[in-house]
Amino acid sequence: MTHILAIDQGTTSSRAILFDAAMRPIASAQEEFPQHYPDSGWVEHEADDLWSTTAATCRAAIEKAGITGADVAAIGITNQRETTVVWDRHTGRAIHRAIVWQDRRTAEFCARLREAGHEEMVNARTGLLLDPYFSGTKLRWILDNVEGAREKARAGDLLFGTVDSFIIWKLTGGRVHATDATNAARTLLYDIRKGRWSATICDLLDIPMQMLPEVRDSAAEYGTTRADLFGHEIPILGVAGDQQAATVGQACFQPGMLKSTYGTGCFALLNTGETPVTSKNRLLTTIAYQLDGQPTYALEGSIFVAGAVVQWLRDGLKVIREARETQPLADAADPHQEVVLVPAFTGLGAPYWRPDCRGAIFGLTRGTGPAELARAALESVGFQTRDLLEAMRADWAGQGADAVLRVDGGMSASDWTMQFLADILDAPVDRPQVLETTALGAAWLAGMRAGIYPGQAEFARSWALERQFLPTMPAETRARKCAAWARAITATLSV
Repeated sequence: MTHILAIDQGTTSSRAILFDAAMRPIASAQEEFPQHYPDSGWVEHEADDLWSTTAATCRAAIEKAGITGADVAAIGITNQRETTVVWDRHTGRAIHRAIVWQDRRTAEFCARLREAGHEEMVNARTGLLLDPYFSGTKLRWILDNVEGAREKARAGDLLFGTVDSFIIWKLTGGRVHATDATNAARTLLYDIRKGRWSATICDLLDIPMQMLPEVRDSAAEYGTTRADLFGHEIPILGVAGDQQAATVGQACFQPGMLKSTYGTGCFALLNTGETPVTSKNRLLTTIAYQLDGQPTYALEGSIFVAGAVVQWLRDGLKVIREARETQPLADAADPHQEVVLVPAFTGLGAPYWRPDCRGAIFGLTRGTGPAELARAALESVGFQTRDLLEAMRADWAGQGADAVLRVDGGMSASDWTMQFLADILDAPVDRPQVLETTALGAAWLAGMRAGIYPGQAEFARSWALERQFLPTMPAETRARKCAAWARAITATLSV
């Protein structure tokens, strides 16, 4: 048994990747599933879609590799975070569609909690802000809006979990209801300093604590899969939320190391070591990973729209047919036009945290066309990352201020976008040889626990650079572009 199966359950698709004993990806499968938008700002998934695509891609990856379940030593799981599932413990069926992390339906409730003065307490315990992004208020909404749900929850008949918990429950045939510390830290219900669910916050949100999963290390035993799923029982030995798994996959094990993942959204994490750092710039304090009972903390900045802005060009405006068309379009854009796109389609994340904001475009002329819109879309990712990193540098008191940014995720494959990122940050950007760092992080956690993969130090030494992007933009151009972005943000926030 020399293979590790990594499950990467994402926002738009489920993937399974098989890694060999040398931590090389040898086979993969991916399956998209429908997105549901029942109201403005609402985003939902069918929980059955999350599970069926996960199971199908796992089987497909094993088959492609020409092996059997008996050859798989362990499974590692990484997942879209904050997305909320409530299911019946007896049937395993969700009582409502999963409410996705992007969903903004609880914005008004979060505002009432802030106005009542609860945010300071919540932030002190969880490291998070009162925002609909997180799971706690989504869970409350389900209990309030599904008939009989709260009574069933109090009776112990309903279970809550982020996607990892639901997948573990399904994989183990309902034997294990658990999550890891990184996912628990994103629920708005977990005290990251005391390492336990907060009774105070659960009382505030009227959430029965018996619904909550057991919290374990990121590398730990999470039971074994049903034998009928893959022809053999396979232990589940690693779990981490997607951004934390990417932090692990990028080997950001030392305080001051920084990574940014570019998928549907963009998420930057700065390792702050064994001490949680409280942000003065509305960043999040979170758990990067937890091993042997010891959490390692991070500062995180979350951007809701990164790769999703390219999807909008394709599916919304229909100015491109494929994502790869954005790079040549951006190259062809009129350099004299200063078009700025603020992609606040579902609000603005860090460091603004304004769920009520909506997207805006500035600087349009009669000559503005698909090329200028494509350039503005790609540039918006760099501008938002710059906002995050400036806030992190301020919070980190100068430590790691000159750190190199390690990037990953689908959008990091775009040379144009990564060069603009280096230019607008005025800092190096390192892209690794293995861009599948999220899946690699989950695989390493499981493989290390299984005794197949090396420990932290040796794993960190195996990290390999594919390309470093160095800034080439003139300082005056950078200043002009940043000033235009600042004006656009100010105008968007004031609407």
